[in-house]
Amino acid sequence: MKKILAIMMMLSFGFAGRLALAEIGQVKDVVVYRSPSCGCCGKWVKHLKDNNFNVIDNVVHDVDSVKRKYGVPGELASCHTAILGDYVIEGHVPVEDIEKLLGLSVDVSGIAVPGMPVGTPGMEMGDRKDAYKVIAFDKENRKQVFSVHED
Repeated sequence: MKKILAIMMMLSFGFAGRLALAEIGQVKDVVVYRSPSCGCCGKWVKHLKDNNFNVIDNVVHDVDSVKRKYGVPGELASCHTAILGDYVIEGHVPVEDIEKLLGLSVDVSGIAVPGMPVGTPGMEMGDRKDAYKVIAFDKENRKQVFSVHED
């Protein structure tokens, strides 16, 4: 019922409705920086859009400079970087982990899936799924496991 009400608000009030949706957690703005040559990044962007994220998709030729700007530790780097509010989302992080981060409001700079594990959103290859960890990091380069995904 809440979802129907939110959609009605958005249709009735236009931009103001969108702001109301954002306040109740239905719309989330995320800015993605990705390489023009990376197909898996586009699939990850679709994963976000399919899960009610409003994506501003920036195709850039120097993704590494974006990573440096936002303090992504080198060992956690992947093929794309996203900014969601005050958080950095690095690599093929599943929406479930992004939602968990937003719900916890923890004191970290962001979360990352290092590399490009098979089976993560955007890296699907049939039934194959590698086990991987989502790592939280802060401005002092401290890292801890945020979640574990088994194969």
